[in-house]
Amino acid sequence: ARIALACLDLDACSEDDTPATAATLARRAHTAYGTPAAIVVHPELLLATRMSLMREGIAQVRTAALVNLPEGEDAARAESEARRALAVGADEIELCFPHRAFLLGRDAQARELLAAVKSRCVTRTLKVMLRGDALADDTALRAAADAAIAAGADYLHAAGLPTSARLRLLIDAIAAAGRPVGLKVSGVQTPAQAAAVIALASGHYGRERVVPARLRIGGDRLLDALLPLLAAEPPDED
Repeated sequence: ARIALACLDLDACSEDDTPATAATLARRAHTAYGTPAAIVVHPELLLATRMSLMREGIAQVRTAALVNLPEGEDAARAESEARRALAVGADEIELCFPHRAFLLGRDAQARELLAAVKSRCVTRTLKVMLRGDALADDTALRAAADAAIAAGADYLHAAGLPTSARLRLLIDAIAAAGRPVGLKVSGVQTPAQAAAVIALASGHYGRERVVPARLRIGGDRLLDALLPLLAAEPPDED
């Protein structure tokens, strides 16, 4: 449970989210057992999120901005969104992959968008979100993963809890990258699902390297499910 908490991304992806949502997320992130890795919000809530984290005394929690949502194919727009988010202090960019352009064979357009956003993330983390519903074919999923890695993605984000077989497909792409690439899996709602993701990640990275720099877990109900388990665990010994 402690690994799941440390690797957790608290995602706030609704267009109806407000600064009050950011404050609530920051309060939830301040647990007696540690903090999640990051809070993910739309760019307009980044400043409110950072301020809320500072008020809670947990400014070490990273902030991530959703970019290219709703999904588009305009590289200039996506780059502008990333630039504005980074200007107000985003630690990470969560970029929605341009699935439509890619699947229609407009590979160059898709790669241009990825490269434009990566150009803004020289010293910041870039996660590229791959939606399983849009990439239903395994060949397309692997091709999109390879394109994201080639563009410089620091993480592949499997949006929506995929099957173990599809997660292994992404892990295979990461293994072939020739450089460190992390994995994020969202849609994880239960501790059992989190444990399964951690086990798969351990098979690639090694158990001792399942840390936030390599694995992120996203799920809007997971934190509440983890807290009773954490309360029942013995305290860490110094």
